Formats: sequence, structure tokens, C-alpha cells
Amino acid sequence: MASHEVLLAFVQAATQGSFSAAARKLGRSQSTISAAVASLEIDLDLVLFDRSSRKPSLTPAGHVMLQRAEEILAATSRLEMTASQLSQGVEPKLTVAISDTYQSDRFEAALSAFEQRYPDLELECLIAECDDLVALVQRGRAHVAFAERQDSYPPDLVSSTVDERTEIALFVSHAHPLAKLTDIDQDVLQQHRELRLATIVNPYESRAKGRVWSAPSYLMLLEMAQGGFGWAPLPRWLVGRFGAGSLVELNGRGWPKTVYVDALWSRLHPPGPAGSWLLGKMLE
Repeated sequence: MASHEVLLAFVQAATQGSFSAAARKLGRSQSTISAAVASLEIDLDLVLFDRSSRKPSLTPAGHVMLQRAEEILAATSRLEMTASQLSQGVEPKLTVAISDTYQSDRFEAALSAFEQRYPDLELECLIAECDDLVALVQRGRAHVAFAERQDSYPPDLVSSTVDERTEIALFVSHAHPLAKLTDIDQDVLQQHRELRLATIVNPYESRAKGRVWSAPSYLMLLEMAQGGFGWAPLPRWLVGRFGAGSLVELNGRGWPKTVYVDALWSRLHPPGPAGSWLLGKMLE
């Protein structure tokens, strides 16, 4: 197997256009570069350069091997970078829990930058709501969460508000009786089935009056509303993306509601360098 130095000499000689230019680029002597390329040709039993003219040029085989050599050098570079990050305490895997409450352009931009900075780190995204998000962070199942802001959090969690907000409104299907009404208060709503969030960890913490169907995700509630089973408070962005044309927004008193978003992480097992970097991007 050719060494890293030999492959680097070959790639630089090919891309710089001459052995002397490669030598200047790498801070080596021209004879060192020539010897490295010659040893690679012997090891591969291939002629990589046509040396019949003043400036050597790649042979057809040399063009193919140049691509492979560049791939090996890139993989080696990623290996070294990953090892360096791990030795510095960078977590090998980052788990982020996200609410469907909002669609975040900031998060998408942060992920693009994150992928460039930590290309080999495994990223896991979980979808959960309310108490389920809090529980994921408390249990260490998620390193960071982005959730609909709550009035208070357990003392073992740290929170900081993200400079983003969204709106939640009331929606029903076109065929639902409420779709024909223009002014709706709570008394009118209670005459019809409510479709509401029920977290997995605390399904009965807040009991509603009247008939209720529940689910742990907004997307499931949206599908129930599309089926005409009741009315549901839903994020406007979610309806626009997945329910446009199938649902009607109700003119309910006090709706729509503005929702703020908090970033959450644990004091007991805080995120490592990669998670902290992502948090910093989200909180800029």
C-alpha cells in the first residue's frame, strides 16, 4: 500500500503540472517527488506519467489513479479530523429532539454549517412534543431539544429562547359543522370533539372537557382533522405544508396564538463540543 506521502507527491505532481511545482508546493526537493512517483509506478505496475515531453503529463492510467489517490487522501483527512475531534471530547453522536410546533429556517441553516464542520459525526433527530421533549433531555436520550416555550422547567434543565416564533390556529375539515361558523368561542368548541396533544409521559396531566381524541404528535392530529373527526389546534406551517386545501382555519376567539421556542439542555449531562456549537448557532 502506497504511503500518504507518496500519494500526496503523485497528486501534487499531477495537479501542479510538474515535479518541480509539486516540490515547491510541498516544500520538498524535486528529486524526492520524482522518486516518490517512480516508486508508486513500480508498486502499481503502471506508467502514470508520459515523460516524453519537457513537462510530464498523465497517462490514461494516471488519470484513473489520480481520482483514486484523491479519494484516499480525502478519506485519510476525514479520518484524522474525526480522530482529532474525538480526542478533544467531541461526541461521536449528537441527538436533537425537535417539536413540530415550528419550521425553522435557522435550524436548517445551522445543520448545513454543522455538516461542514462535523461531516463524520452521527446526527439523530427525534420528533416529540411538550413533556416528552423535556423527558428526552432529562433522561439523556437527547442532548439538545427545541420546544414550544413553557412557563417553567425542571431544575436540572437549562433553557434559552430562540429568536424564532410560530403561530398555532384552530383547524377543521371543510365538511365539519364548525367550518360554516364565523365566530366561535369556547362554549361552541366544547360542543364538538377536540383533537389534542397527549404526551406519552403524562397523557392525563391536563384533562379536557367534552369529547376528546388525542395523539402525541401534531401530524397525527392533522390527519385526524382531515378525516373530519374534530377540531384541532395546529401549527400554521404544518397545515400549509401537509394540509393545504383540506382544512379550514376557524375564527376562534383568542386564536391564532403566537408560540415562542426554547432550546433545552441538561445541567447533569450537558452537550459536548458539537452540541454546544449547534446550540450557539441556534441562539445567535
